[in-house]
Amino acid sequence: QVQLVESGGGLVQAGGSLRLSCTASGIIFSINTMAWYRQAPGKERELVAVSSNDGTTYVAESLKGRFTISGDNAKNTLYLQMHTLKPEDTAMYYCTATPDYWGQGTQVTVSS
Repeated sequence: QVQLVESGGGLVQAGGSLRLSCTASGIIFSINTMAWYRQAPGKERELVAVSSNDGTTYVAESLKGRFTISGDNAKNTLYLQMHTLKPEDTAMYYCTATPDYWGQGTQVTVSS
């Protein structure tokens, strides 16, 4: 089993920045890919960014330039750095790990 705990969400004004963290515990050696998803009220869940053990990263095209995914293996933590936030970034952000582990989510609210 793997446990994922997200943190770092909150209320921020448009143009501001936030850094989300996701700390993994449990049988973490089984993880080869971690990702961030988000879901806004009334909208479908959206893939935000992915990070794999081989160093490969991916950020959704629409978010490139504003969002960055990174990890700290020593801390078993995945990060999502978000800059120049917009009201449309408001959503619950979830951390995931293969094969199908999910955190409880952290709310990001961007005010205009």
